[in-house]
Amino acid sequence: MKYCQAAQAFLHVSSCAVYHPAGHEELTEKSPLGDNHRTMFATYSVGKNAQEAVVRLCARAFDLPSIICRLNVPYGNNGGWPYYHLLMMENGIPIPVNTDARNSYTLIHEDDIVRTIPALVNAASVPAEIVNWSGHEHVSIEEWCGYIGELTGLEPQVSNTRPGYATERDEQQCQAGASWLARHRSTGSTASNECWKPCAPDLLK
Repeated sequence: MKYCQAAQAFLHVSSCAVYHPAGHEELTEKSPLGDNHRTMFATYSVGKNAQEAVVRLCARAFDLPSIICRLNVPYGNNGGWPYYHLLMMENGIPIPVNTDARNSYTLIHEDDIVRTIPALVNAASVPAEIVNWSGHEHVSIEEWCGYIGELTGLEPQVSNTRPGYATERDEQQCQAGASWLARHRSTGSTASNECWKPCAPDLLK
């Protein structure tokens, strides 16, 4: 940010992993911060919180309009968490889920990420603006893995983990261009990765 301090605006991509685990409580930008992903990545949440602190400091120090976008669960034809779950299903690897089901998130498709960037950049300010960057539909890991199973014929296996993942939802929602169900069908029908072909041949005709 010091190098780019003459820029009109600065957008920093953070993560909803910065929040303290809160069970099924909806999380907003005002929710307490914490070590959300410690059961999966020991330093991920801590690192994200540290990055945000640097961005907030630099926004003030350099008078650089900034916005911190806490990304929820991105997905699309270029990958994302549901896609990795597909790979795990294909290879018979159990998918870890919190025992405190449902494990709900607000998926955001790559098309909606790109579409909302101009508005987010325009919202940059000093002090730094903070928003949750996600879609508007609450959907669980169990739901999207089940739907991927319907599309591919694969059976998802799950392994229960101790509480540590937060139920990540948002206050500042992005109105998605299409539902997550339609977007998952689209991912299957247009994906270039060979993984989809043996799993969902009907989608690729």
